[in-house]
Amino acid sequence: MNLPVQVTQEELSDILLNVAPVRPVFIWGAPGIGKSALVEKFAADCGMECVSLLGSQLAPEDIIGIPRIRDEVSEFLPPKMIARKSPYVLFLDELNACSQEVQKAFYSLIYERRIGEYHLPEGSVVVGAGNRTQDSAIVKTMSSALVNRMFHVELRVNTKQWLDWAYTEGIHPWITEYISIRPEHLFAAPPKTEEPFSTPRSWHMLSDLIREYDKAGISPTSETLKRLAYGCVSPNHAGMFLAFTKQLGNKNLLSDIIKGEAHWPSAPEDRDVLYFLAQSFRDRLLLDLPKEKESMNADQQQLTHRAKALMKELAAINFELAQLVVSDDGGKTLPDWFLLEIVRDLPRLIRK
Repeated sequence: MNLPVQVTQEELSDILLNVAPVRPVFIWGAPGIGKSALVEKFAADCGMECVSLLGSQLAPEDIIGIPRIRDEVSEFLPPKMIARKSPYVLFLDELNACSQEVQKAFYSLIYERRIGEYHLPEGSVVVGAGNRTQDSAIVKTMSSALVNRMFHVELRVNTKQWLDWAYTEGIHPWITEYISIRPEHLFAAPPKTEEPFSTPRSWHMLSDLIREYDKAGISPTSETLKRLAYGCVSPNHAGMFLAFTKQLGNKNLLSDIIKGEAHWPSAPEDRDVLYFLAQSFRDRLLLDLPKEKESMNADQQQLTHRAKALMKELAAINFELAQLVVSDDGGKTLPDWFLLEIVRDLPRLIRK
């Protein structure tokens, strides 16, 4: 399912507080973006226990329970995990990954908040979640009857909100500093091949692994950090992250280069650092250069003048990286007027 409107983490929290007590909510979203964590936080904020059921691992009897004979009639005994006396949040994770038979077992639980004769305690909340078809996850078609019983919302990643959370939760400073510089690397769409990819969850995992070395009083070697990064996040993001950690001794290197107080690293062993700096330089130009040349202020004029000189220097060191700076990356392009000025000095730089 692709909804025309998506929500951030904070907006989802507001929906859970105001909609979930009235109607069951289903949260759509890619793996690893924090659906489960937000539901658990919602339960904690409401002072209720969060009981999670994993749809992909359930059989119908896990929901409806088993029958017994009582007074010459049969009745179903609901599972202990569901049959509780105090109100709670029932979280049906991977709901759209379960079989059609299990989905049928959820009908009355979701819509009427009951299983047979057992009713969820007054004040209980039912929340479901699942991945989308394009996420390369285990997903089955959800029946129209089940879809129509729930309020649907699609969660998207918001880097600023994640960083606000990460600072308070003690995510490793290497991670938060890197994501603050390359916010688009917080999340990558799931790849078609079987390989790690970047999500808030995978960056959190990398943070935990680096923290384990910190606890032991050991600084991970470059090879160890390489194994950790490539085992958690997207390969290209891992390489950029490693380059970032390599130049941590001079956090202001790009600013120094722009001011003319430092030069592009040119040693072969520093190619990964040069790649990181070139990408960061591109991001800086995208952020600071105006769309129209006539609207430039004095600082932007100075940056433009310096940027043209830096492009010549970068092209002399690595022509491909210079091309990368001015390339069209997913629809994000530098202003046309700037590209025209670059072409005058470096006509071969702009790819046809």
